[in-house]
Amino acid sequence: MTTLVDINADLGESFGIWKLGNDEEFMPFVSSVNIACGWHAGDPHIMRRSVELALENGCGIGSHVGFPDKIGFGRRHLKITPAELRDYILYQTGALQAFVTSMGGRLQHIKPHGACYYLTAYSAEHGAAVAKALLELDDNLIMISSGPGGAAAREVGATVAWEGYVDLEYDANGDLLLERSVLPRDAKSVADRTLKLVQDKVMPTVDGGEFKLDVDTICLHGDSPTAVEVARAVRDRLAEGGVEVAPLSKHNLTTDNTLVVGSGSALSGSAL
Repeated sequence: MTTLVDINADLGESFGIWKLGNDEEFMPFVSSVNIACGWHAGDPHIMRRSVELALENGCGIGSHVGFPDKIGFGRRHLKITPAELRDYILYQTGALQAFVTSMGGRLQHIKPHGACYYLTAYSAEHGAAVAKALLELDDNLIMISSGPGGAAAREVGATVAWEGYVDLEYDANGDLLLERSVLPRDAKSVADRTLKLVQDKVMPTVDGGEFKLDVDTICLHGDSPTAVEVARAVRDRLAEGGVEVAPLSKHNLTTDNTLVVGSGSALSGSAL
């Protein structure tokens, strides 16, 4: 039986005269795109162009929702209530959905960004708040998440795609180490890590250990200097391993909550 995985990427994060990444070259190597909605990055013109590119490349389209923090690129923690987060999600996703609908497409998923992702992955209350916003908007939408927040979203009734990061590091607790900027990555090592994650369901940690992780989607970052090279190597390595890459809408997503990874200790880590 063919192994199936989605590759998602955070794109559309330029705004005004400021440009981040090379979305045109990068997008053909992924199957789902998370498009910034104007709060941590992006603007209306970039949102439109990103949706056009995603449709041209056959990618599933998702809203990349974050905190209202462009100066910190959404990677600084804000203290907000679950009710506030729910409205943040609806506001940003509704804006992107307007562009998608106007071009004849359909929104596939929602994925929080940066510090907002941390909050929704490690706080069950906030994870459930994202799920409630998603269900209010369209109960066919998928939430990309992990940790206790992802499990809580499933309990609320949302379809959740479990995610793993192959171009960032995890600490000994299985917590993601969020960086201020994405550093250059060695294409071969990221590609090898990706195939091992998909086939063996394990993720390495910075201390030389590893932990079990069963994912539906893997995330690659388009803002690394070696992003296109890494993405190409990942696709080639997966093809060599007989792994098919397809958008989340083509997956039969599980409702199993057994793989809840990470204690949340990295929320206060020095890597933020």
